[in-house]
This record gives sequence, C-alpha cells and structure tokens, in this order.
Amino acid sequence: MKKCLIRSRITLISMLVLIVASLGACSLLSVPNITSAGNNKIVNLGDSIFALSGKISDYLHSYAGKTFRRYATSGAEIEGASIVTSFDVYSQYATAKSHYTPIETIFMDGGGNDILIPAVAFDPYNCKKDWWESSLSSTCKDLIDDVYVDTVNLLNQMGRDGVQNIIFLGYYNLKNGLIGSTSLNTAVNYGDARLAAAVANATAASNNRMFIDPRPYIVSSDITFDGVHPSDSGARKLADLIWTKLGVLPY
Repeated sequence: MKKCLIRSRITLISMLVLIVASLGACSLLSVPNITSAGNNKIVNLGDSIFALSGKISDYLHSYAGKTFRRYATSGAEIEGASIVTSFDVYSQYATAKSHYTPIETIFMDGGGNDILIPAVAFDPYNCKKDWWESSLSSTCKDLIDDVYVDTVNLLNQMGRDGVQNIIFLGYYNLKNGLIGSTSLNTAVNYGDARLAAAVANATAASNNRMFIDPRPYIVSSDITFDGVHPSDSGARKLADLIWTKLGVLPY
C-alpha cells in the first residue's frame, strides 16, 4: 500500500528534483561497492549513511587492517524503493550472497529512506511533526510499522542463510539543513524503537544480533550541511560504535 501511494503522489519531475536535492538519493552518488575484500565474510549493507562518503568503511578498514565487502547504496530503502528500484537492502543482500558465501557477519542500517524520501517530497504519511501536534501521526507510525515487518523478515532470512552476527546501526537525530529537518526527529525516535525491536524479535536470525543507538553520541557538528549525513567526525563516531561490536568478533 505504501509503495502504491508513493508512486501515485510523486511525479517524474519531483522525483528528479528530489534526486538532485537529497545529495544521495541515487547510486551514482554512492562510493563504489567493494565486491572483493580482505575479508569477504564480513559485509556492509544499507543506505547513504554508509555509502555517500564511504568514510565509515574507511575507518573500520583502518581499525581492522583489512577491507570488508560493501554494498550499501545511497537512496536505498529496506524493500522496494520509490526512486532507486534496484538497490534496496534486500537486493543488496541478494547480490552479496551471489558474489561470495558464506557470509558470517553483516553490519548495516536501513529504513531511514522509507521515511525521509516521501517526507522530503510531499510528506504523504505526515512524518514531520509540527509544533502544534502532540504526537507522531498514526499514518507515519503505520509506515514505520511496515518497515519493522520488512526488517524482521530480512533479518530472519539472513539467519536462515547462516549469517552468524548482525550489527544494526540505528539513526541519529537530524538537524535542519538542505534535506534534514528537526521536525522528523519524532519519527526518527519512533523508528529507532521499532528497528531495535526488529533486531530483538527476529527469532529465526542469529542469536548474536546487536542494535546500536547513535542518538546519544551524534551532535549537530557531526552532521553535514544537508542535515542528514555524517561529517568526518560523525563518520568516525559511528565507526567507533560499530567497532565496539565488530572488533571483538573473529575477523
């Protein structure tokens, strides 16, 4: 239902404008995939938090002394996409499996663009909370609950495929910028709660599932002028948070 609504509301012109304005809503604005690495059993999936600059990977590779595979793509949603139809996180995972198995560890994010892309366009789900609204809209909660279901299903598939470790990076609060808006932070907070629940409730997935909440650590100076993506300091902080989980695993 949500995909049909987005397609019916976003015209071709507005989609093109959004691609340009969002500084990361298409694969051309992603760093290249890493399909062959020093350790092919560790894989990164997700969206432009990882893929726009690639700095999180750079820091993690320096900490590990070797590279990991990366399939994260700017503009990616969890399953399906309103703009980039071939690079959702489900598709990234399928591509990673086709290149090399077994995959032992996945560190990832996902779900942010499911909220951000429609909100930047027309906000059909009313995920921007205005000052006079007392709480997040039910339509936005329904959208995020759909993302929860998609995420549980994906993590369960990973578990059935034998992935041993899943590290899921949540989202930090946005600042006002070119595409980010503090009016979306109530949705971010609800979304992080549902993503954390997805990680906890994916019963068919690996027992070694970890959710990272970056909100206590990322401040305004850690976010670029677009209001969404991590600056160099933000990328280092996120890499450090991931490394506290990844660095203790065999790699």
